Amino acid sequence: MATAPDDLLPAPVAATLGGLVPGLGPDGHPRPDAPLVAVTGVTGYVGGRLVPELLAAGYRVRAIARHPDRLRGRPWFDDVEVASADASEPEQIRAALEGVDVAYYLIHSLGSGRSFESTDRHTALTFGQAAREAGVGRVVYLGGLYPAGEDLSPHLASRTEVGEILLASGVPTTVLRAAVILGSGSASFEMMRYLTERLPAMTVPRWVENRIQPIAIRDVLRYLVGSAAMPREINRGFDIGGPDVLTYREMMQRYAQAAGLPRRIIVGVGVLTPRLSSLWVSLVTPVPSGLARPLVESLVHEVVCDEHDIAAHVPDPPGGLIGFDRAVRLALQRVQDAAVSTRWSSASVPGAPSDPLPSDPDWAGGSLFVDERRVTVDASPAALWRVLESVGGEHGWYSWGLAWRVRGLADRLVGGPGLRRGRRDPRQLLVDDAVDFWRVEAIEPGRLLRLRAEMRVPGLAWLELRVEPGGAAPDSAPTVFSQRALFHPKGLLGQLYWWSVYPFHGVVFGGMQRNIARAAETAERARTDRARTVSGAGG
Repeated sequence: MATAPDDLLPAPVAATLGGLVPGLGPDGHPRPDAPLVAVTGVTGYVGGRLVPELLAAGYRVRAIARHPDRLRGRPWFDDVEVASADASEPEQIRAALEGVDVAYYLIHSLGSGRSFESTDRHTALTFGQAAREAGVGRVVYLGGLYPAGEDLSPHLASRTEVGEILLASGVPTTVLRAAVILGSGSASFEMMRYLTERLPAMTVPRWVENRIQPIAIRDVLRYLVGSAAMPREINRGFDIGGPDVLTYREMMQRYAQAAGLPRRIIVGVGVLTPRLSSLWVSLVTPVPSGLARPLVESLVHEVVCDEHDIAAHVPDPPGGLIGFDRAVRLALQRVQDAAVSTRWSSASVPGAPSDPLPSDPDWAGGSLFVDERRVTVDASPAALWRVLESVGGEHGWYSWGLAWRVRGLADRLVGGPGLRRGRRDPRQLLVDDAVDFWRVEAIEPGRLLRLRAEMRVPGLAWLELRVEPGGAAPDSAPTVFSQRALFHPKGLLGQLYWWSVYPFHGVVFGGMQRNIARAAETAERARTDRARTVSGAGG
């Protein structure tokens, strides 16, 4: 694995916050009497990165999630309190906020459909009231930077309204307003990255000439952590941005330079509407149109900070805020080193099924179709597991590649994620990780990987991969590889869908099983040959 230069290996943001944060106790953990902070949106891009920064700053952390089991496997899971709550349910969120000093509101309905504004409004009102009734000392919200006096895009208008609701909640609130966030895995960064890398020449809409003040994710996290210590009388919004103000065209050219790419040919045209632009973006990048459209609509505005008042409460770091070029280098290094801790796809696809695998075949009064296959593999369970845990993304699905690509394209055309989301890490999986158009529902290292489908299908689907020891010793060959595809149809369309694709299962799932088995056996032979070589050299 490549090693990043020293300046690309930053310490926790608390290292530059001095007396603003509580600091760790003698045992290297938050003190028992440290302020308790609650974080919503912990399965998302920013929330998943904020939790470890708060812990490093010496805060006790309560992670609030609708499905706490999905947090298992996170490096910080054992160091936080976990509360199960839906922020839109008054009783649940009020109970989750009891005893909390500072609550981070990192929830939005970006890309969730036409009703996202009413959803955001209802959730913010519910959260604000619950925070007031629970006696929360401060709310911190990350919103969007917007130009004053303009008709805002629906996304920016909703983010602005949420900030106003929280400021009026009766709880002292800090609203941080950011434009494009630069960081490995952020939707805005991935959109820019793929457009620049995949298109040496492109026609673009006029908004590429609008000025933007991007900010590095590390500086966003620093402002978020520092905001917890604001005086009680502070109840206002703050613009936050990095040191550079650039057009989107300049951002793409400077990205190309940082990535070692030739200068891009970018020709502006006036006929690309936000809708057409978002469809174009979704075809070129992994970002689906439902998420790309609100991002593109926001770029129609010039978003530049009007003030830097935040520095009076969270002073700039000694070396200054991170500039665009360094932020890009840092993000690219994280991608290269497979050290991307969270991605935009960390959050579930809006509208995708989230029901867990039913244990009853007649669950919900319907049928559960099962395609089950078992094969003996001449490899150790460990060798087979390494192959299973690497499926998807760059490694593909070990079977008829064209069929998977066609299925992925078809899914994108109907609004699904397709195959372009890839993986957060090429080797390791955690519960709730996105893997192309699947999501990890359950993982038992060395034994079980269960994936829940997020592609658009008339029903619910899962793919379950199991490793079962088949030899006398627990970690010796042979090994049994069990593979199950499960489908719970919805209505007649779901029944027709299953029977229309069933004839292809032998090619797709059968081929997948055979090729995974061969890959595990090849890896096992290579390991054995290396061991013999080392043993022979030592003898």
